[in-house]
Amino acid sequence: MDSTTVNKFRDGLKTLVDQVVSQHIPLRVTRRNGSDFVVMSAEDWERDQETLYVLQNNSLMRQIADSSATHATRSGHTPTKEQLDEIVGI
Repeated sequence: MDSTTVNKFRDGLKTLVDQVVSQHIPLRVTRRNGSDFVVMSAEDWERDQETLYVLQNNSLMRQIADSSATHATRSGHTPTKEQLDEIVGI
């Protein structure tokens, strides 16, 4: 994560925000009083919130683990050609 001071952030606000949004790299802004903050795109913040939700949901994590195990042993569900066509929209 890149870092800058609050003064440099204020002076280069538009450029730095454009950079954060386009490169998807959060920016830590440091302040003299020690109350730092982070600037990130809304898209990245929403993605991180979704990830945290899944990681904190035991039921979803169990489903992911079970699916991974059946995939590794090739013992999971195998869709038919028609089902695959429907999924990919053909």
